[in-house]
Amino acid sequence: MNMTPSNPFQNGQAIPAQVAFHRTELNVILSLYGRMVAAGEWRDYGMSNLKDVAIFSVFRRTAEHPLYTIEKRPKLRNKQGLYSVVGMDGQILKRGHDLKTVLRVLERKLIRAVD
Repeated sequence: MNMTPSNPFQNGQAIPAQVAFHRTELNVILSLYGRMVAAGEWRDYGMSNLKDVAIFSVFRRTAEHPLYTIEKRPKLRNKQGLYSVVGMDGQILKRGHDLKTVLRVLERKLIRAVD
């Protein structure tokens, strides 16, 4: 019997079964989410952990399409950036390597003129 051991490591790194947000990343995202809920802009969220992307979707109402999706794509780490914010129409609003700077595009929605 000729059995070759399967190597779960590629280039010395473990291949994850799915991509997920780390606790520190979720703290940044949920901090923004809490402020937007308090402002009455967002009502619900959903998370998807897939093989090649982790997605955090925010909704105005539960039964709607997401207003924004915050995506983490490790394959784009060395190219455009690991994180991106995508609008309802599929347009990429911001992409980059630092999550806090990418999420600033959504924080602008919180700033309003006071009469």
